[in-house]
Amino acid sequence: MVDKAKKHTAHPETMIGHVHLTVADLDRSLGFYRDILGFEVTTRYGDSAVFLSAGGYHHHIGLNTWAGKGSVPPPAGHSGLYHFAILFPSRKELATALKRLMDAGYPLTGMADHGVSEAIYLNDPDGIGVELYADRPRKEWKVKNDGEVEMVTIPLDVDSLLAELS
Repeated sequence: MVDKAKKHTAHPETMIGHVHLTVADLDRSLGFYRDILGFEVTTRYGDSAVFLSAGGYHHHIGLNTWAGKGSVPPPAGHSGLYHFAILFPSRKELATALKRLMDAGYPLTGMADHGVSEAIYLNDPDGIGVELYADRPRKEWKVKNDGEVEMVTIPLDVDSLLAELS
């Protein structure tokens, strides 16, 4: 039991470093994370695991078949990972990712403007939820009087996003 009187907050520069995903087919997943999203392979362990990154980091995404090739995702309605998110450094890079998905005919599950960010939602080849997003500058975020960040979920202006590529 946590004593609520002794509140501790994580350091403001704390970040989530990487995600490891169990996949059914390593090559199929590489086709998505490497060939469509553009992550680069940094390490491969035969036909059982591969690690990918952006910008030369050791890895942002780990893919593995350690639970067994052909493993199936958990059924809907069970606890577990809802989705993980990939933060792009700019709106233009998010637009580039969207264009690559569109060009590949990859299905999307949703798009939203959250006020603080713009997001594209999809499932990877194993049905794992993925959010691709770009934050707006913090100075544009609306903050309530109590210090809470005000977020919304409204339709994404796709045309405006894709105009970043012009």
